[in-house]
Amino acid sequence: MAVIAVWLKVDEERIVQALQEAKERLDSVEGEVALDFSSVRRIDPSALRAMEEFADMAGAKGVKLALRGVDVRVYKVLKLVNLASRFSFVN
Repeated sequence: MAVIAVWLKVDEERIVQALQEAKERLDSVEGEVALDFSSVRRIDPSALRAMEEFADMAGAKGVKLALRGVDVRVYKVLKLVNLASRFSFVN
């Protein structure tokens, strides 16, 4: 079985839409989804809900999630809402 990874760049204004696109691709993923958060400096409540739903769906399918280039402030928010543990972080 081949491992298929998906990599998506996430724009700060389109976090929810990017996560929706990533959710649609989960059925074809075996392995890991990497989301590039290097351009995200703030995260709003709707994006946090979308991230939680995305993490739930990926977890149910056994897909690992990685966030790349996460700003420290965004990481702190993810930590405060108990979402940080559901992702791996890569510089």
